[in-house]
Amino acid sequence: MASRSSNNIRTRVGKYELGRTLGAGNFAKVKFARNVETGENVAIKILDKEKVFKHRMIVQIKREISTMKLIRHPNVIRMYEAMASKTKIYIVLEFVTGGEVFDKIARKGKLKEDEGRKYFQQLINAVDYCHSRGVFHRDLKPENLLLDVNGVLKVSDFGLSALPQQVRKDGLLHTTCGTPNYVAPEVINNKGYDGAKADLWSCGVILFVLLAGYLPFAESNLAALYKKIFKADFTCPPWFSSSAKKLIKRILDPCPSTRITIAEVIENEWFKKGYKPPSFEEADVSLADVDAIFNEIGGSKELVVERREEVPVAPVTMNAFELISTSQGLNLSSLFETQMGFVKKETRFTSKSPANEIISKIEQAAGLLGFNVKKNNFKVLKSPSHPPYQFYWLKLHGEKTGRKGHLAVATEIFEVAPSLYMVEVRKSGGDTLEFHKFYMTLAAGLKDIVWKTGDGAEERKVEGVAASG
Repeated sequence: MASRSSNNIRTRVGKYELGRTLGAGNFAKVKFARNVETGENVAIKILDKEKVFKHRMIVQIKREISTMKLIRHPNVIRMYEAMASKTKIYIVLEFVTGGEVFDKIARKGKLKEDEGRKYFQQLINAVDYCHSRGVFHRDLKPENLLLDVNGVLKVSDFGLSALPQQVRKDGLLHTTCGTPNYVAPEVINNKGYDGAKADLWSCGVILFVLLAGYLPFAESNLAALYKKIFKADFTCPPWFSSSAKKLIKRILDPCPSTRITIAEVIENEWFKKGYKPPSFEEADVSLADVDAIFNEIGGSKELVVERREEVPVAPVTMNAFELISTSQGLNLSSLFETQMGFVKKETRFTSKSPANEIISKIEQAAGLLGFNVKKNNFKVLKSPSHPPYQFYWLKLHGEKTGRKGHLAVATEIFEVAPSLYMVEVRKSGGDTLEFHKFYMTLAAGLKDIVWKTGDGAEERKVEGVAASG
């Protein structure tokens, strides 16, 4: 597909040109961006200052920025810089294209032991380094482990991390946080815990998931789940090697005082097989400028300006291979994997139907499910001889309160080729399993607008699913 030069409206923040949204949550969204000086691709996490102040998240955001500045390691997502405008905070991060480790497990199920060990070694390298800098992650799980184009693991999302100043006089942390299936028993116990030992427990759960393809502790009822975690009530599958079983049982020891340490893990025979210690240079880092990011004084020289400008660019194009590889009609296997026991948070499909018909179908189907729909669109000038390019988004908000509040679903519709649209549907709030159930029903009303790729993917049916989330 040949690209044509044209004019477009682009948003610039400092030296970065912003692109499409990669993900969104209640308080932040992440956009693809390009450094116009170097041509390097980055990801920019954008937070609304008003929301940050309103919800008293200043301490948490400062902690995340401080943490990311302190850490320079090949197995941790790099933060290049943090900036602020009068209304927004921008965190510029390394852009990785290999997806989540979660995705890899969901596609393949359990990994071979050598492959699982490789990722576990990189995870331990990263966590050990973080601990050496006084940083405890506190929310380690496959969804927060990314892969770069070379398959190198990168730890991300330090929003719940703890810094040395959070350790009390008893030498322990006291904030209960993390994802229930991965959290250590002493964290749930709420009597104080060692951040390093709690992180290692989460690494042990991740290792089990890598090699088994499912969680060691999985119950739909939190009380039952915590009971299993307190007792370390789990069984290794028969395909685990005896040395892998021994290591996992030593990591998933419910008593933190007898639990193996990271130093001991690194010396373990199973761990050391094919092990390559990381190579990197330490950098002197100052945290003196972190407070300036939250400076609300108008006209500060430290503030950046977000501006829109018209620049010559090539329209977004995608060849058939890229298009089909990112969207398989309504193939629900992109949402979940039964043997994995997990549910995905987003899916995509393509359509040759007009944009207004796609929007109408989604509105109609969502309305029948009791969802309110907010919509908007943006016109982008292409050239005098072509009509404006349209980008659409819809936000669906459930009326009923679910397990984790109201389910919110973000939908983006954008043109990837003339008369061909990519539709991305993702959970932006609420419970992941409820999102899965919502999409299963929504999909029934969208089948006639989905572009058939010819491989029958949209005809596949998946029966039965267990989920955590």
